[in-house]
Parts: sequence; C-alpha cells; structure tokens
Amino acid sequence: MMFWYGEHWAWWQGGLMWLGMIVFWGLLIWAVYALVTNLTRKPGQPGTTRGETRAILDQRLARGEIDAEEYQRLRDLIASGDHQSPASTGSVR
Repeated sequence: MMFWYGEHWAWWQGGLMWLGMIVFWGLLIWAVYALVTNLTRKPGQPGTTRGETRAILDQRLARGEIDAEEYQRLRDLIASGDHQSPASTGSVR
C-alpha cells in the first residue's frame, strides 16, 4: 500500500527543518570554538582576569589615583587570589 502517495510537506515543515539544521550546526561550531579557545588560553596572559586587573592597577598608580601603599595592598590582594572587594579603593582625584 502506498501511504501518502503524492502528498508533499507543507512549507513550514521544510522551514522548521532548515531552522533546526542551522541551529544545530551553529551550536556545534560555537562549542568547538569555545573548547579550543579555553584549551589554548595560557594563565597569566593578558586578557585573563588577573592580568587585566594588574594592568588596571598599574595604570591607576601611574595616573596618581592611588598611592604606593594602596597599590601594594591591592597588588597583594590580587596575588593572594582573594576576590573580595577591598574596604577602600583610595581617593579619586
């Protein structure tokens, strides 16, 4: 017996199939990209949180926003890995 002989899919069924395929391949490509970038990232490299934090701290010292004591305290805080916000961040000029 020939079931549904001569019948065709509705246009929205084909559209859903294409949409599903695009979403699937997009997620697969994104997962591979995220995996590769996370595996190839080196610790301490600029672009990591600790490296960016240290650079910002250096810039604040250079601009005179914080003094040497505050700089040393914040640098030790960053190096210790304690990510709690400090009580005072110094005066802004």
